[in-house]
Amino acid sequence: MVITAIPVGFVAGLFGIGGGLITVPFLYYIFSYIEVEQQFLMHLAVGTSFAIIIPTSIVSVLTHHKFKAVDFDIVKNYGIYVIVGVISGTIFAATLKTKSLILFFSIIIFILGIYLLFLKEKEKDVVKNIKLHTKIIMGFLVGFISAPMGIGGAIMNVPILKFFGYSINKSIGSAAAIGFLIALFGASGFLITGTLLKTNLPLSIGFLNIPAFLIFIPITTYMARLGARTVHKIDKNKISKLFGLFLLIVAGKFIFEYLRL
Repeated sequence: MVITAIPVGFVAGLFGIGGGLITVPFLYYIFSYIEVEQQFLMHLAVGTSFAIIIPTSIVSVLTHHKFKAVDFDIVKNYGIYVIVGVISGTIFAATLKTKSLILFFSIIIFILGIYLLFLKEKEKDVVKNIKLHTKIIMGFLVGFISAPMGIGGAIMNVPILKFFGYSINKSIGSAAAIGFLIALFGASGFLITGTLLKTNLPLSIGFLNIPAFLIFIPITTYMARLGARTVHKIDKNKISKLFGLFLLIVAGKFIFEYLRL
């Protein structure tokens, strides 16, 4: 857990993601190794990941905000629809079979990764007016997909915000803030559903494992601060390319998981 927490925190700050893409598979392996009940393995990994993302994203957002890289207007206007998606996705996740969702997720991430790789960074933000129906559809889908996978949604939100004219830095900072909302409602949902199902998992409340949370938090919050500071020292075009490459790696990983199921 300690070894895993170091890259999770740094990448969370660097790209504005919650770190769930790395945390969930490792927690799944760790919980499997200590023989947590198979039926609830993934639920416990996802719920704990969301709990870890909450303080990590707070540190990330505060650091990005110092560099004026968080647009709180888009967080408020778009985030509300993301929350609705998260709540729906969390309820759905209690009985979810994820194979089809993983394939869909992989294809979307692959397309977004290609988009960022070939996108040229503008010198200034040229933010387009995002129509209400677009915010509702995009926000709901991001929240709904993020909930069963224990992620902060930035791997979708950063390319979306880039498409609407935000700089890569402001996209990352704003996506980190939206990720906090996703994690807060996601963790609450998994805590409640796990409690209602009376899972009685070891050293856990609902689907939140206490030791994992306590081990990850001090490390991920410190590393998130370092990652968030680092991103503002890198050339914007390079950041877009790095994020695009990161998404392609993630897409490849999930396609591999899909083929294994």
